[in-house]
Amino acid sequence: MIEKTIKTITGKISVKIPSVVNEITLGQLIEMQDKPELNDLEAISILSGIELDQLQNIKNFDDLQQFGETVLLLSAQIAWLYNSDDIPKKITFNLTEGAHTVNVMQNLSVEPAGAFMAAREIIGDEITQHIEKYGPDDWQQNFKPSLKACCQVLAHYFYCRATGKKYNEYEAEEFCAEIKN
Repeated sequence: MIEKTIKTITGKISVKIPSVVNEITLGQLIEMQDKPELNDLEAISILSGIELDQLQNIKNFDDLQQFGETVLLLSAQIAWLYNSDDIPKKITFNLTEGAHTVNVMQNLSVEPAGAFMAAREIIGDEITQHIEKYGPDDWQQNFKPSLKACCQVLAHYFYCRATGKKYNEYEAEEFCAEIKN
């Protein structure tokens, strides 16, 4: 994380953003993906959790220079990860009852059937939306699922392992909040 205290027209604010990609939450990535024409100030707002109107009141734009450079580096790291096939061996969830590390399953056929059915529906809906938007020609070559859909699929598959509870479709959907973090 990089942090800097910056003067605004009303006082000072402390701006803190991730400096490496593994400090970014999936929720932040989803929020950035939802804004295709994202500028540096909007990216800093999402990564820092500081409202855009507060950042717009910074006295000297040059104070944000180091954050702009970091955003550029992060975007390169994100692009590399997005095109990578690397799968982590373990994931740690910071749940209300404490941190819980789970092994990432390599064989999805041993997961609850409900998770499989929900994931199939989520992916099917995503494909349908893609075809409606871009047409049926070569959709398989151009299809990239949204991070929101990926988050939903991960929530269904990790719900049981992370919580120790039996599969419940509605609770798995709510588990998306944990996945985003």
